[in-house]
Amino acid sequence: MDSETETRRDGNWAQPYELVSGQTQHHRLGHVRLWVTLLDKEWQVRSETRAPETDPVGWTESIGHQLPHENVSLQRFIREGDSSTITFIPAVANLPTVIRPYHPLTIPGGARCTIYVGTVVWMKVCAGKNQTLLTEIPLAVPSLTWVGRNTMEGELCYSSSSFGRLLLEAVPKRPWRAVTPVTIINRQAEPLLLERFSLPTPLLSLHQNERGQLWTPGVVVEVATDMNSASLHMDESLLTAAGPCQQVAPAREKAARGRLVRAFDRVFG
Repeated sequence: MDSETETRRDGNWAQPYELVSGQTQHHRLGHVRLWVTLLDKEWQVRSETRAPETDPVGWTESIGHQLPHENVSLQRFIREGDSSTITFIPAVANLPTVIRPYHPLTIPGGARCTIYVGTVVWMKVCAGKNQTLLTEIPLAVPSLTWVGRNTMEGELCYSSSSFGRLLLEAVPKRPWRAVTPVTIINRQAEPLLLERFSLPTPLLSLHQNERGQLWTPGVVVEVATDMNSASLHMDESLLTAAGPCQQVAPAREKAARGRLVRAFDRVFG
């Protein structure tokens, strides 16, 4: 058994790790492998995404002196002063994320439902006490899609690899995914067929509970009765089921005060 196997521990968000020159920290996080090396004058970051063979559930890290094979991509960064700590900060996607329910869902007129979704986060690799950003790594290969009434009107989004669920217990809890409750209120008289919707991921902050799970505030979407549009706003508090949480990352973008009115075809397009 090598020394890295003997010292393998659970990885943690927003926790500074101390390295000495020559050491490499190795992370196994979902399908991503990450190596961070400290040298006298530089930081080196290597990463690769492997083809999914199983559904991993945990995040482990170890510190040693082993490097991956030469084919793994390498990024080099100047080391400022004698900084020797490295911190990993989660970040929401920088584009909206298109979510699909497990099967298309009809919401009757005047009814509402809550769907729980899990979205993949990015990993910010930050050095030193000031947490200087070195690089940012998606913890899954993002797939792009377009939401809008045509190719000229709409917005570019990421497409989620997971389904929205009606039961919170059915959403896999992973260290690299953030859980968001989305409440959709149909104030129209006619039914609303929900096949997919666009989650405004950049407007969501990230919070971590005592079990190491990431959560965001809830999102509420209301479909009005008198116009082909939807109003959207973020909850100020987290879901009670998340338990005690601490914020680990702010939203990428600040939302305007009050409700955000978005074109109907850019929410459910």
